[in-house]
Amino acid sequence: MDVGLIGLGRMGRGMAASLVRAGHHVRVWNRSPGAAEGLTGVTPVSEAAEAFAGDAAITMLADDAGLRAVIVEGGLLDGGNPPGLHLSMSTISVALAQDLAAIHARAGVPYIAAPVFGRPDVAEKGALNIVAAGDPQAVARAKPLFDAMGAKTWEFGHEPHRANAVKLAGNFMLVSAIEAMGEAAALAEGYGVTGADLLDLLTNTLFASPVYKNYGALIAAQRYEPPGFNLKLGAKDIGLALAAAGAAGVPMPFADVLRDNLAEAIAQGDADKDLAALAEITRRRARAN
Repeated sequence: MDVGLIGLGRMGRGMAASLVRAGHHVRVWNRSPGAAEGLTGVTPVSEAAEAFAGDAAITMLADDAGLRAVIVEGGLLDGGNPPGLHLSMSTISVALAQDLAAIHARAGVPYIAAPVFGRPDVAEKGALNIVAAGDPQAVARAKPLFDAMGAKTWEFGHEPHRANAVKLAGNFMLVSAIEAMGEAAALAEGYGVTGADLLDLLTNTLFASPVYKNYGALIAAQRYEPPGFNLKLGAKDIGLALAAAGAAGVPMPFADVLRDNLAEAIAQGDADKDLAALAEITRRRARAN
């Protein structure tokens, strides 16, 4: 397929590489020039409109503001050569996803929300878990692209914003797991047990799953750089989850705790460290007592 990809952060680069390996022709554009350097097999273009064309366009931008600026305020849906599909694959708010679905419907461009679970190394392997929602025929047309980028595509119905709600719910659980591991490690350390020994036990027994094992290893080693997914983005996602919960009338008291702890970590200079650095909040508090 002829594909345009907008957004070449670490996730976008891995996704582009996976598409190229699968034999797709990939045009790429990024707001920061030079982002395609070292990425083989792609065709860099100078304007976002050149990437927002062809059989499908994929957006992998960091936040609501970036996606709105490029797609909506940039007038890409007003052009004369829109893509056959738009796959919005970054983590955005439910509210923006609903707006985008309506805007695309007016423009006659099929819109699929398809956020992903997986860190940059998983994206490079083409092994993401993709959460997709939208018109079933459009989702079926996107299947070759999903198969190139992901290990499995999980479908959640006709309304695109459902996929974004699932993604935010998943990220809430992920950040909750990191907070729980950080507090548990600090408790064990208070009694002379190393956090590394505790997490080695728990992530190989009761909590032997990828999130606990991968983030547990980072917490145990206090290895927070370079980040796979930084703490600032985690704070953004918890804010989006709280906004979605408020709109649906769903109380999420622990999300409030996470928001405050993430804000404290950012204030202490950890914004660009890996999300696992959230565990240091409890350690710091314990040392201060």
